[in-house]
Amino acid sequence: MDVKKEALFELEECGLRYSSPQEKGYSRKAKGNSFIYLDKQGLLITNKQVLSRIRSLVLPPAWREVWICASPNGHLQATGFDLNNRKQYKYHPKWMSLRSQKKFADLLTFGIKLPLLRKRVSQNLRKKKLSRDKVCALAIAIMDKTSFRAGNRYYEKNYGSYGLTTLRNKHIQQISSNKIFFKFVGKKGVVQQCYLREKALIRALAKVKEIPGQVLFQYYDEEGNVRQLDSGTINAYLKEAMLSEVSCKTFRTWNGCLLALSYMATLPLPNNTTERKKNIINIIDHVAHELGNTRTVTRNYYIHPEILSAYESGMLDKWIKTIQSKQKLSEKMIQNHLMKLLRRQSG
Repeated sequence: MDVKKEALFELEECGLRYSSPQEKGYSRKAKGNSFIYLDKQGLLITNKQVLSRIRSLVLPPAWREVWICASPNGHLQATGFDLNNRKQYKYHPKWMSLRSQKKFADLLTFGIKLPLLRKRVSQNLRKKKLSRDKVCALAIAIMDKTSFRAGNRYYEKNYGSYGLTTLRNKHIQQISSNKIFFKFVGKKGVVQQCYLREKALIRALAKVKEIPGQVLFQYYDEEGNVRQLDSGTINAYLKEAMLSEVSCKTFRTWNGCLLALSYMATLPLPNNTTERKKNIINIIDHVAHELGNTRTVTRNYYIHPEILSAYESGMLDKWIKTIQSKQKLSEKMIQNHLMKLLRRQSG
């Protein structure tokens, strides 16, 4: 089954249909301090049920050229342009839930095949030539440590925001032989700041920085031409190394889950339900800060629901006590427990 047919099948399974701004829909028009809504024929909508559905979408007042799906079961419910002229999308909650579940479902496969990726990255980093594979491996190794977005040229050009592959030389500062400082404006204007302390990666990055040009992650192709690394190349490398459909986003989700478990292990066990719920908010906020996301986006897309559910029910208390009794918290301990949770959730 190809990707398009699979998506259509998934829509049918959750009682939705494919919808697009290309089809006729409802529109919004300002009137005084509020809005009126027009149907496909441009006539005023007065039906209370229809108006209630439209208002439940909570479309930002600043959106322009608003298109609203006429069907309550369209997978895409509305679109519009924000103040920065970026097209924004409002999807049906069922579709959002389905995509979220699918994204998290890929994590177990990612965790199982992560050793394959790290083996290949290690091999490629030992290469002398600054080839595509070596620079790609370096970018992935740094992404593993920093959880940076891959980035793309569209966001750099239109919004002045950066990700790993679009970083400039000016965005890093070498503090010492074993410390580099990253500082740049990421997606939605969030300033990203992070130290990298791995000596081998710092040495490799210094060599890459010597390639002529202002862009940090560049490589030499087979003809000796300088090429800029991009997110598509990194995603292709990940898929080839892990023999599965994974992407840079999967990597960030994996890291988000590890960050959540790691932070949980540092918190005192709660004495009551109120403390436990406060801790959950603190955990989400910690991960959101590290990833440069909002609380809502982090909870919905970067922390597996099983992790928060297990913490809320007290299921993780015994593991946390064991971890806190040890002198040092290792990454392997966290990864092993994440895999245990993912396996249990997958049945």
